[in-house]
Amino acid sequence: MTHDGPGAEQAGHISTGHTARGEDRWPLVAVAGVLAFVAMLDMNIVNVALADIADSLGVSTAAAQWAVLGYQLPVVALLLPVGRWLDGVALRSALLAATCGFGVCSALAAAAPWMAWLIAARLLQGAFGAVLFVLMPVLALRSVRPELRGRAMSVPATLGPLGAVIGPAVGGMLLDHLGWRSVFLVKIPFCVLALVVVWRAMPGDGGLRAPDRRSVADALLVGTGTASVLLALTLAPQGPAWLLLALAAVPPLWRWLRGPGGRPVAGALRTAGLFRAHGAVLALAAGFAAMHYVVALHLQRDDGVSATTTGLTVLAFPLGMAVAGPLGGRLADLHRARGPAGTGGTSIGARPVAVTGAALTAAGLLLLLPLGDGWTPLDVAWRLALAGIGLGLNGGPTQALVMGAAPPDRIATVGATVQLARSLGFTLGPALATAAWGLTGPHAGARAALALAALAACLSVPLLALPGTKPAALPENAPDTASAAHD
Repeated sequence: MTHDGPGAEQAGHISTGHTARGEDRWPLVAVAGVLAFVAMLDMNIVNVALADIADSLGVSTAAAQWAVLGYQLPVVALLLPVGRWLDGVALRSALLAATCGFGVCSALAAAAPWMAWLIAARLLQGAFGAVLFVLMPVLALRSVRPELRGRAMSVPATLGPLGAVIGPAVGGMLLDHLGWRSVFLVKIPFCVLALVVVWRAMPGDGGLRAPDRRSVADALLVGTGTASVLLALTLAPQGPAWLLLALAAVPPLWRWLRGPGGRPVAGALRTAGLFRAHGAVLALAAGFAAMHYVVALHLQRDDGVSATTTGLTVLAFPLGMAVAGPLGGRLADLHRARGPAGTGGTSIGARPVAVTGAALTAAGLLLLLPLGDGWTPLDVAWRLALAGIGLGLNGGPTQALVMGAAPPDRIATVGATVQLARSLGFTLGPALATAAWGLTGPHAGARAALALAALAACLSVPLLALPGTKPAALPENAPDTASAAHD
């Protein structure tokens, strides 16, 4: 990859590198987790406030929906161009700028006097969010030694989905007690904390460079294509005809893929079986999102369970995930715990743990299918807990598997493609579940939608189980932020 301008010398900053023993930066790993939580929280926390936003700003509920879409669209649309751009800029500077911008936009959204202001703030916040989404796995990867990557990757890989799951619950509590503007303000303290830690724990690594014309053109092409797909999936529940909007994505994405911007991305994904791993990430995200949507809707609408009981039941999934996430990282790192010449120690590794986690998630979803019409919260809760344990075991090892196999000069690019696969899965799951529910009718709809979710989770197992080629070698002299801090 050729880097243009003054940022070229900073290309090494977005690389894996090696961190010396005793120089691990766990506070930076914690920052990656906090920002993952906040960025994913913002995907769902605003949903519960749409009616209040519409009433307060004097717009329709459909117009208020853009408070959500205004954030989601730039996040998904800009991930790939941002990934390529970040492969050639300073990590610390990009992290500080994106975190500060994200927090400022949160304040602007909370202060919005009219809807156009709110939409503009959310669009800009989504652009900063795209940078954070790409930087989170890169930051976790580079803050610790290679033998601790599984544990480090498990932090953002676990906290991110937890933010997505608890977003509606947190938003509901804030809405009831403090009003709709608080759902934007709640993220600012997390951003301030992250800024303080990054400022103190990371050394200066130069300034940022503006994207060149080619990067801007790539952003327009990819943005148009991915925005078309996201809009089609988001609006599909209102009518299947909206799915035709996805056809508009083909020309710009094809042009980008065949051009100088898309070829390096496709080349990076050909490394070490990354296409299969990305497919597994998308499938698991789609299965998880579809399950979460169907279970909550079925318990309340069909079984007459109260909103509070439903919330507590669904909470079993993130609780299982929170417990298993750190364990998955530790198990993935056990393949490093060996004596001299490879003797002694225990060998597990990232791939077996990731496959086991995916299998447990699929088993939990499959066990929901025999429940029939007489669901009880307890019956659902332990099955969700099993699925959550599986996703917790899977997240960090899968992330470590993918990022560890990425070419050293394409770390941010691969981080962006993983986040794009996960984001599309989160959007695709509920849309497909809604379609399955509608096609099979009210009586069999929930089971059909859950079968679709379970099928997606099952598909991830062979995708992860098939071994790839040897991961890209890491240059021994690659600079690293953590080690540079002691220089």
